[in-house]
Amino acid sequence: MNQHPIHTPYDGSSKLFTIGLRPLDLATWIEIDDSFDFQLAEKRRIHADYPDKVFVAELGTESAQAEVLGLLADHLAQRYPHRYRRDGARLIVAGQPELDDVLAGDLPALHKASLLVQEDLILMRRDEKGWRLAAGALCFPSSWKLTEKFGKAISAIHDPVPGFGPGTRNAGLIDRMFDKLQVAQPVERFNWSIQAGDALYHPLSNVERIDRATGRPVRFPDVKAAARAFIRVERQTLRKLPVSNDILFTIRIHLDPLRLLEGRPDRAALAASFAGQILALEQEQLDYKGLTADRDRLIEALRSIERS
Repeated sequence: MNQHPIHTPYDGSSKLFTIGLRPLDLATWIEIDDSFDFQLAEKRRIHADYPDKVFVAELGTESAQAEVLGLLADHLAQRYPHRYRRDGARLIVAGQPELDDVLAGDLPALHKASLLVQEDLILMRRDEKGWRLAAGALCFPSSWKLTEKFGKAISAIHDPVPGFGPGTRNAGLIDRMFDKLQVAQPVERFNWSIQAGDALYHPLSNVERIDRATGRPVRFPDVKAAARAFIRVERQTLRKLPVSNDILFTIRIHLDPLRLLEGRPDRAALAASFAGQILALEQEQLDYKGLTADRDRLIEALRSIERS
């Protein structure tokens, strides 16, 4: 686990429930940190434990999957030579001998590609009805299930998100953004949420985790428990593939204990902004994020950091 948060979009730079795209420097396309070995091992475990839940692919996406694997292998060997090196057609990953047989096997190319990096990989393809999820390798979902989104259009994928479902302005903006995305200019955005533990595999939606008919259970019974929460930051990138013209959507999860903010010199401003964003959420947004019952305890924990 990182000693300091790498990304802090809750500082006000990436507000929740906005699209918030920014240009991406391809040199920073894929991220590596000190959780690299653990997360790659965790991916292999999750693929083994839930093979039908974390990988999907339509027939006809094989060449696009191979394109993704090739782009990743080239990028990784050049960007991170201390971790990846070419041996003829093979890619060797330092410290990951378990990958040698996997990469030499007959797994789908997108499955192989996902095991090389900490990012999850989603392949979007356009037809006459718009962009849909055509293939994906998703080991670290943030309250959603790959199998439920497979084959669906973007607007249907975002249906549960307040303000982003079919027919909304944001849904139209996302469709147009996908249409206009250029090979030469990938983009990135950030999202964040709060969770009680440090689980990376987090497929249950807020509706499934919370029984609204009987009342929402309190995950953080007191402020001390809220202070032990984890911030789940998603760094997302979108890259238009030059051959297939499909779009590769990557999702990189960073899990940071809330208490890590206490050691930052900018903790007061950061905690104040964090609290302000939570307080600004509407009821529907709080429900979607699963923060309704815990909002006040989280705010109090953040105010304590702000005052420290």
